[in-house]
Amino acid sequence: KLRDHHTTPPRGRLVMKISQLLALSSATHRAWPQGGLVGNHGGRPAFPNRASSAVMTEPHATVVFLRHGQSIWNEANLFTGWADVELTTLGKNEAAQGATQMWQEGIAIDVAYTSRLKRAQQTLEIVLKITGQEDVQVHKCWRLNERMYGALTGLNKKETVAKYGEEQVKQWRRSYSTPPPEIDLNSPHWPGNSNDYAHIPEEDLPLSECLKDTVERTLPYWNSDIVPALKRGKTVLIAAHGNSIRGILKALDDISDEDITGLEIPTGIPLVYHLDKDLKPIKSPRASGFLSGYFLADPKALAAAQKKVADQTQVADG
Repeated sequence: KLRDHHTTPPRGRLVMKISQLLALSSATHRAWPQGGLVGNHGGRPAFPNRASSAVMTEPHATVVFLRHGQSIWNEANLFTGWADVELTTLGKNEAAQGATQMWQEGIAIDVAYTSRLKRAQQTLEIVLKITGQEDVQVHKCWRLNERMYGALTGLNKKETVAKYGEEQVKQWRRSYSTPPPEIDLNSPHWPGNSNDYAHIPEEDLPLSECLKDTVERTLPYWNSDIVPALKRGKTVLIAAHGNSIRGILKALDDISDEDITGLEIPTGIPLVYHLDKDLKPIKSPRASGFLSGYFLADPKALAAAQKKVADQTQVADG
């Protein structure tokens, strides 16, 4: 378990101190809404069933996607990928705001999934702590990791543009099927040199990935480990990364190769999908763009968050 637990008030206000956070977390846990809980959630607090009233078809299962908050390498403008770095204070507060949004929506989690990277695990633990759902079973898998940036891992983005040119770097970052150069096997950032991945066959560990590779790596885990829980009607939380989440959404909503590269997944804003008995998405009246699910944010805040993410991908600006 992580020892850092952070929360934050609404966007635009000052960040709370740790002591304030713990007091709020404790008070929130005591003040769970009573009644309206759907399904068997053991001794966890009851939740108002707000989400089901927003759809025409009764949902069989629910999956919530949450992209981790800002990491220390995001802040430093470095290519991160599989490098295992922690969240910044801002990133922890983004996770805390996501927890608040889930609590306000009345979402009770049955089982959670995350990657083997600290920033996603920290995000998940902050959410479960603040929402008082620390008893939720958590599964971790490398297949939910961010895409492997290969030889770009750890490089400054502006310096990389200066070395290779803006168009080449843009192609590596935003195309569907063009991966960056492969990482050196002697690099400390190659997962084969980490004991965290000693249980993974070496041939399965990527040297570099494009989005297409990430989709193909992520979907087997979705089908083998997450789909069975959804078939049982569970409410699932997936705390992961921009590209691994894109991979699952591509399959769920049958999104084209071209469209998926332009899909912006904002950090710290939960994305909720209700599924029918065949695990087909139920289009929400609150759905965003070509997605069937909906973000837990008002349109103005969502647009600002997506623009922030899009601006980060402008290689000329880092």
